[in-house]
Amino acid sequence: MSETFFPLTDLLRRRLQTSLVVTTLALSVASTLSLLLFCDRIGIGIFTTENILTEGLIAIFSQFATFVGILIFAVGTVVATFIAFLMMTQRTRDFGLMKAAGCPNGLVAGYFITELLLVTLIGCTLGTLSGILVDYAVSHLVGFQSVQKLPNYWLVLLVFAAFFVLALVFGTKPILNAARMSPVKALSPVSHFGLSATKKFKPLSGWGLTWKVAYRSLVRRQSATLRIIILLSIVFILTTVVLAGGIIASETTVSWVEKTFDRNTIAIAHTEMAAEYTLLVSRFSSGAEQLEDFSYLDGKLAVSDDVIRLVSSVPGVSEIDTRLILKEHVSEVGNFTIDPEALETFPLGDNREADSLIIGVEPQKINVKPIQGRTISPGSVSEAMIGDSIAHAMFSPNPSKGIVFSNPLVQGVSIRNKDFRIVGVCVDPVNNGHVIYVPIQELKNITEIAYPNIVFVTLAQSVDLATKAAEIRSKVTGASPHLDVIEISEISEKNVTFLRSAWSTIMLLPLFTLISAALCLMGYMMIAIDEQKQEFATMRAIGGKPTLVIGILAFQSSTVVFSGFGMGISLGVIATLVVLMSDPVVTSGTIIEITVWLLSAVLGMLLLTLLPAFRIAKSSILKSMT
Repeated sequence: MSETFFPLTDLLRRRLQTSLVVTTLALSVASTLSLLLFCDRIGIGIFTTENILTEGLIAIFSQFATFVGILIFAVGTVVATFIAFLMMTQRTRDFGLMKAAGCPNGLVAGYFITELLLVTLIGCTLGTLSGILVDYAVSHLVGFQSVQKLPNYWLVLLVFAAFFVLALVFGTKPILNAARMSPVKALSPVSHFGLSATKKFKPLSGWGLTWKVAYRSLVRRQSATLRIIILLSIVFILTTVVLAGGIIASETTVSWVEKTFDRNTIAIAHTEMAAEYTLLVSRFSSGAEQLEDFSYLDGKLAVSDDVIRLVSSVPGVSEIDTRLILKEHVSEVGNFTIDPEALETFPLGDNREADSLIIGVEPQKINVKPIQGRTISPGSVSEAMIGDSIAHAMFSPNPSKGIVFSNPLVQGVSIRNKDFRIVGVCVDPVNNGHVIYVPIQELKNITEIAYPNIVFVTLAQSVDLATKAAEIRSKVTGASPHLDVIEISEISEKNVTFLRSAWSTIMLLPLFTLISAALCLMGYMMIAIDEQKQEFATMRAIGGKPTLVIGILAFQSSTVVFSGFGMGISLGVIATLVVLMSDPVVTSGTIIEITVWLLSAVLGMLLLTLLPAFRIAKSSILKSMT
């Protein structure tokens, strides 16, 4: 009992240091776990089966989340290493005292390994519980009610085990090293504070006392200084990627989804078709499934010319866009390409098949903007634009099936034995991107359907959407009681809000890692203060002011922070360019927003680390001497 009671008592005696270690480890675990659980919730996890977002957006989220996850785990690993280093640096003198009192090496190592086990177990447990609570809060408080599911407990166990093992591995090594030290060496300040001899630095000979003392202290603690700069560099790489890459990716992907529908657009369709189309658009943010046996070709779904003329006569209506929607089994149309150097012919694609939503549109009125290629040309009868999910499923290389080359923009798609040449790829929330746009007249010809089954109505910007939608609903239900009006802007706004919330959450989760790095920096400053407190007390005893102490520690802190900041920003910008999609949306406002957030992060961390400096500056000279 005493072997367990002593380490526990020792940890409670060092409340500040113990809480620092536990909190830092818990934040690293919570940050990693909450990111993995959130990605699994929205459909981009390893084990997920959710049908949310389009394949193109899932690919972007996956690439970004994977890169951020690797950086978070790397920061967690470095934090675990550094926090174990700090803990053992502060305990080296205790090793010497215990060994000088006659304790054998095995007993000394056993005490501190027990202490390490307690700290690691508490930190990992709190971090795991915090990660689950953060995931629960995000899913219930930030607008993700549509994707409720239980946490993936395999991920919980994986993260807990990974950080538990890391903390033990990196914590046990310094314990064993300290256990082998002689009592005299362990009691020496050189071992206690990790100091090393310094050479004269002549370029600083003309500088003031503040800069000389601060610089000497940084150089004497070379090992700790190097470790904290590496840690801060990785943290600021992560911060730059998350803020810069996340903000730019969010603005770019949201612009794709926003441009799918005009804000002042409503749709008119049969009540059954209206309900089905609402489900098709809502799948993007909720994973809602459309009716399996829904018949898009049922004659009762047709919107007659009389209804179209009636709506056209309503004041405030600026444009009518008739569409024919159906679900068909489509097949890939391959092609060939020629290698200009070898003059060899290579096949493109294969004969893959899939079920897809087909939307017949008037080419000149299509409002979906492609991310690759172009829209359907006005007057064309054989061009098609496909969603990114269809492009991923049917027109991407698949070496496992012998499909080495594939490019949708030089291939085609066959619908009811009619071939269409693909001219563009778009991100479309309708049916989660499993959609193909073709000219409506050609679709009518091959299906022998004379009337559209949904009509989009664009209203003038000057009219009130809700009032005009109610007026049109009254007119169309009067002409045909089975018709209904859909306010597309409401569904579209939900999709945009979901997408923005998803990006904001992924960008917010690494905040835990930033806090853990700040706590590590506070631990570093605490070692600096312990090593220099008698020196500070002497300065104040001979007339030095508390501001001198604060100035010395502020210089040390700012040197370390800005060294890590400079290295992290430089490498972070390069990493951001790697994870960004092609043709990102970057405005002057976006650059200003990124700059403000990055400067806020570095200044916040700098101010937080000055708290120990103010504390030692306010303490009495006598207390600092002891």
